[in-house]
Amino acid sequence: MLQILRHSKHVLPHIARLCLISTFLEDGIRMWFQWNEQRDYIEATWGCGYFLASLFVFINLVGQVGGCVMILSRQKVQWACGLLSAIIALQTIAYSILWDINFLMRNLALAGGLLLLLAESKAEGRSLFAGVPTMGDNNPKTYMQLAGRILLILMFLTLIRFGAGYVQAFQNIVGLCLIILIAVGYKTKLSALVLVIQLTLLNFYLNDWWNIPDYKPMRDFLKYDFFQTMSVIGGLLLVVALGPGGVSVDERKKQW
Repeated sequence: MLQILRHSKHVLPHIARLCLISTFLEDGIRMWFQWNEQRDYIEATWGCGYFLASLFVFINLVGQVGGCVMILSRQKVQWACGLLSAIIALQTIAYSILWDINFLMRNLALAGGLLLLLAESKAEGRSLFAGVPTMGDNNPKTYMQLAGRILLILMFLTLIRFGAGYVQAFQNIVGLCLIILIAVGYKTKLSALVLVIQLTLLNFYLNDWWNIPDYKPMRDFLKYDFFQTMSVIGGLLLVVALGPGGVSVDERKKQW
């Protein structure tokens, strides 16, 4: 597995970014094809009128697609991350996600992925003193990596199911061990890679939206869930590519 990481280190960040922006790209495109439905839902829910409801859909469409293009082209990535984070906050309020703990944790996980992307694009901080190298844990980038990887693991917590048999219990135990290792930054790359494999398998098994007929509402729900999970997988791949950062057990071990 370590050999795979070594041989894929140049292509891995590109795959990670593509996975990470997938939910925003899919949702932005969906705004175009479901313009009337989305506008009517916002207008009926908030009573904000035709214009403001249309403006909400427009902002979601342009903001998400535009942010994805900026990230993929590596242009103004920090602005793109800020824009997509604002979209997450806007949707959290507009769709009342704030009161749904599962959806809220998934949105926070998405924000964690954007933090990791921001850390990747952020230039190394200047030395605290001229001519003296900056220690890893004094660099704001390391705190972004810490916050990003902690937020990312919230996605797995939404997949935990109790009382569903021995297989589910084993899956819960393995997953909890992995997210603890990622949170503290111990064996981080390996743990993140194993969690990527586990989430990918679960995602294709649980969210098989392509098997649902177009006319069933469940198709859109599973599709949304599928691409959200893909984005979190992208964030975890960034952890695999970048490592845990300065605030981690792995980094401290180097100093010992």
